[in-house]
Amino acid sequence: MDEQTLAKVKAIKQSFRLKMDGVASTSMRNKGLDYKINWGVGIPDLRKMAQEYGKDYTLAIELWKENIRECKILATLIMPPDEMLPELVEIWMEQTPTQEIAEMAVFNLYQHLDYAPVLAFQWIACDREIEQISGYHLLSRLFMKGQEPNERGIQEFLDQALTALQSPSLGVRHAALNCIQRFASLDDDYAQISKSALKTLNLEIF
Repeated sequence: MDEQTLAKVKAIKQSFRLKMDGVASTSMRNKGLDYKINWGVGIPDLRKMAQEYGKDYTLAIELWKENIRECKILATLIMPPDEMLPELVEIWMEQTPTQEIAEMAVFNLYQHLDYAPVLAFQWIACDREIEQISGYHLLSRLFMKGQEPNERGIQEFLDQALTALQSPSLGVRHAALNCIQRFASLDDDYAQISKSALKTLNLEIF
């Protein structure tokens, strides 16, 4: 790490202490969001910090290495999407500690990648819970942007989503259900396809 980046990381970590919210930190810990260090800094404050630093690949890489909630979220905010290679996404996904960080990474970074649809379909087919949740959140964002899968993609998505709806993980079930709702909102035909698929599980959400 060069001296300039080192100084930035040090300054950022010091600033977290000033913005510390012990109540928020304790609340997150009680909800199972267990980080090595969690200052409880709010997302609006982190977004403001990200604007001050701008897009910075090297800084994002170093921040992600820190086992600190705020550093990881800030990394997703300042990483330039056009410099985020698939190999790096794979590493970050393996190192994603909580559902909160997974959702932040999808919202702040992964949805802006050119190969986001490929990632989403890879992740919903994974066995690991954090990948599945990330995949459905990512697909939801893409559907909200009006991106439509092809016929094969629709079948694959619904097959995986119906399986996910039977998962023992509440996080996976919730992400999959929300994703189906986003898919159904694309147009009336997709809504009808979704209804028919859900009927196979005796579910009706529309």
